[in-house]
Amino acid sequence: MNDCLFCKIIAGEIPSTKVYEDDSVLAFRDINPQAPVHILVIPKTHIASIADITPENSGVIAHISEVIAHIAREQGLNEGFRVCTNTGAHGCQSVKHLHFHLLGGRQLSERLG
Repeated sequence: MNDCLFCKIIAGEIPSTKVYEDDSVLAFRDINPQAPVHILVIPKTHIASIADITPENSGVIAHISEVIAHIAREQGLNEGFRVCTNTGAHGCQSVKHLHFHLLGGRQLSERLG
């Protein structure tokens, strides 16, 4: 996707503060953190949103779950953390590339919306 912000970050065209990277996943710090730890975890393959998960691309989601658990341990989020993804206009998805927010480092609010 030529105009996708996250695809440009993956390609190295836009800088990011990388936390983790492998062949299929990239994780980097959010530029507008909502918690002391706020990391975005994205597939390197462009998938617009979680609504676009198929049997052909679902393996990357399982891998992302493993990566999130790894990063949470590395970040010392032993007391807990939140993982969320926004989907579509009503879900307030701002970048049309599937991404998971890993939030932690303090007691989070129970309120989500």
